[in-house]
Amino acid sequence: MKDDFVDNIKENYDRLAPEYASHIFNELQNKPVDCELLSEFAAQVRGKGEVCDMACGPGQIAKFLHNAGVSVFGLDLSSRMVDQARQLSPEIEFRQGNMMALEIPDASLAGITAMYAIVNIPSESLPKVFQEMLRVLKPGGTLLTAFHIGNEQVDVPELWGEKVTMPFFFLDPTQIRRMLEQVGFVVDRIVERGPYPDIEFQSQRAYLFVHKP
Repeated sequence: MKDDFVDNIKENYDRLAPEYASHIFNELQNKPVDCELLSEFAAQVRGKGEVCDMACGPGQIAKFLHNAGVSVFGLDLSSRMVDQARQLSPEIEFRQGNMMALEIPDASLAGITAMYAIVNIPSESLPKVFQEMLRVLKPGGTLLTAFHIGNEQVDVPELWGEKVTMPFFFLDPTQIRRMLEQVGFVVDRIVERGPYPDIEFQSQRAYLFVHKP
C-alpha cells in the first residue's frame, strides 16, 4: 500500500471518528450472527494468550471479547478512533498501528479479529496484510475476518454528514481464501449472511475462520 493511501485512510477515519463511534459502538446488540461467531472465536482463544482486534474502530469488538473473558487489545490506524475507543472502554488497551507493518513480536498472539479491517485496502496489498497477521500469530492461532461480498469498488461521498474520500472494496470469499492459503493460513470455515434491515449497509457479508498451522 502506498503511503499516501495509508494517510488517506487515516485522515478519513480521523474525521469520521466521533460519528462513527456514535453509530457503531452498540451495533452488536442487533447482530446475533456476529455475536455467535465472536463467541465461538472467544471460546477458541480464551486463556491461550493475547488477542488483537485489528482496525478496532471505537472498540465494540474488543469490548465484546473482553466481556467474554479474552485478553484483548485493540489496534487502529486512526489516532482519533483510538481516542474514542479509550474513552468508551478505559479498561481495555488500545494502540495506534498499521496492519501493513505491525509493531508486534513474531508468534506472540493467540488470535486476531479483523472485522471489516480490509475493506479499504486494494487487493494487491492484501497479501502483505495477511503475511503480517500470520507472522504475529502463534502456531495454532486463530484469525476471524469479515468483509462485504462482491467484486466492486464502492465510493461513498459521505457518512453521517462527514465527507469520505476513500474507496470501499467488496471482496470475493474464494479469492480471499486463496490469498490466505497462499501466505500459509489454513481456512477452516466460511460463513455468509445477508444484511440486517435498517441497521447496516445492505450487503452480503462473509466471515472466515482461519488458523496458522
